[in-house]
Amino acid sequence: MGGDIYDVLVDESYFDGSREYRVTGFDQQLLREPLTMLPVQRPLTLAPDASVSEAMRAMQRKHTGCVIITGDGSTRTQLEGIFTERDVLFRIVDRGRNPAALALSEVMTPEPETLSVRATVAYVLNKMAVGGFRHVPVVDDQQRPKGVISVRDVVTFLVDAFPREIMNLPELDASPSQAREGA
Repeated sequence: MGGDIYDVLVDESYFDGSREYRVTGFDQQLLREPLTMLPVQRPLTLAPDASVSEAMRAMQRKHTGCVIITGDGSTRTQLEGIFTERDVLFRIVDRGRNPAALALSEVMTPEPETLSVRATVAYVLNKMAVGGFRHVPVVDDQQRPKGVISVRDVVTFLVDAFPREIMNLPELDASPSQAREGA
């Protein structure tokens, strides 16, 4: 049923090793590559009845910006929603809500946009750019979470794929009038 791309993300060992990117130039072939060229992260999953505080602690512990919500909190059941650091800001802090008193089901994004394990790099870039997403769940044919792609993963991939081009850019003049706040 699967195929080579599907099998890569289903195989848990995909998440254990580091990958080397051997891209020699930016061309249309790069865009046709499977999303497995990107450093897809193993999903952090919780059940809908888990507290927001629990999710925030798990996100801090795992250094990730989202939690995937499934019926039983595992990758064996279908994706139900996603909870991100943006949700913390806009659905909790901004509204003065107590994270300890909230279940994820109350503040998650239900039925989020997803990527198939068979998606291409071009499709990943399109989905993130058009939707304005920072995190996109990767699911199998049964809508079970198999990974998460973040903007940081895409940037890491591009830096690793084009180190000479990116690392050798001239420094820009960052005078106070041009400097941006934050990172």
